[in-house]
Amino acid sequence: MKARVFVTLKNGVLDPQGKAIGHALNGLGFGSVGEVRAGKVIDLELAETDEAKARENVKAMCEKLLANTVIEKYEIELKA
Repeated sequence: MKARVFVTLKNGVLDPQGKAIGHALNGLGFGSVGEVRAGKVIDLELAETDEAKARENVKAMCEKLLANTVIEKYEIELKA
């Protein structure tokens, strides 16, 4: 089973990387770009075949290592 984790900053947390990307895009002529939020994608290959157990394990990984849950939120996507 494969898991993809999307980690982004929570709303209200300043995102200097997103701000820099937005500024650069505007400078390159993409004036229609408004607010930009940057994040990360983490792909995991899991030996687990039970979807519920896989989701539980990936959630634990996010809570312990993959995301700083004080300032970041995460979404988990599983594929068989």
